[in-house]
Amino acid sequence: MDKHTEPLPPGKLQVHPAASTAELAQQLARHIARRLREAITLRGHAVLAVSGGKSPVAMFEQLRQQTVAWSHVSVLLVDERCVPHDHADSNTALVRTHLLQGAAAAAHFVPFFDQLPASLDDRALDALALAANERLAAQPWPLDLAVLGMGEDGHTASLFPGAPGLARALNGSGPVTWLRPSPASNAPHARLTLTLPALLATREMALSITGASKLAVFQQAQRAADERLPVSLVLNQHLTPVSVWLA
Repeated sequence: MDKHTEPLPPGKLQVHPAASTAELAQQLARHIARRLREAITLRGHAVLAVSGGKSPVAMFEQLRQQTVAWSHVSVLLVDERCVPHDHADSNTALVRTHLLQGAAAAAHFVPFFDQLPASLDDRALDALALAANERLAAQPWPLDLAVLGMGEDGHTASLFPGAPGLARALNGSGPVTWLRPSPASNAPHARLTLTLPALLATREMALSITGASKLAVFQQAQRAADERLPVSLVLNQHLTPVSVWLA
């Protein structure tokens, strides 16, 4: 393997600067494709978890053009808003629209849920998370790669600082849990998210960060693990390699 495909040792942080967001999208897509090809060669199958929101759209559109044996790839979500799949805020819809197109449509996509219950009270969310855990338990573990983003409040996945349910998300035994973002986050929907232990059980995490304000948060989060900046718990650990992509 060359230096670009050599697996990172556990806990190793490797930073990849890019000159522009377009260059970042292209470089990260190539990196993901390499990791998927390696996993397929070694194990016959690859499992990729991806984040939603607007930031990864350009990367998704680059990734779907990469040469990968997509029929041997399972695609999961890092987190999902508890909204119908035809809702504008649905990460499931985002992935289907921007990633699972062309050759990449052959990938096996595993959403957290197909339909939502009429009510989203705590009991309903408990049941939704339980069903999502059962779905994901049928997938090969550990995941090969989890692609993360970061908010200006330091959240990653749906690990929002100060959110009700954050402690459960940081320490949960199952791969999926739910939480309601704190009012300060301006995130209106309840969420399902991979827990921190599930993220740390992946073979690699790739964190994509763009813009000066997020760069400043990243630099602060690098200094020490602090639940007030949940992304710092990803950056300051010694279990899982992290590649960081900056523009």
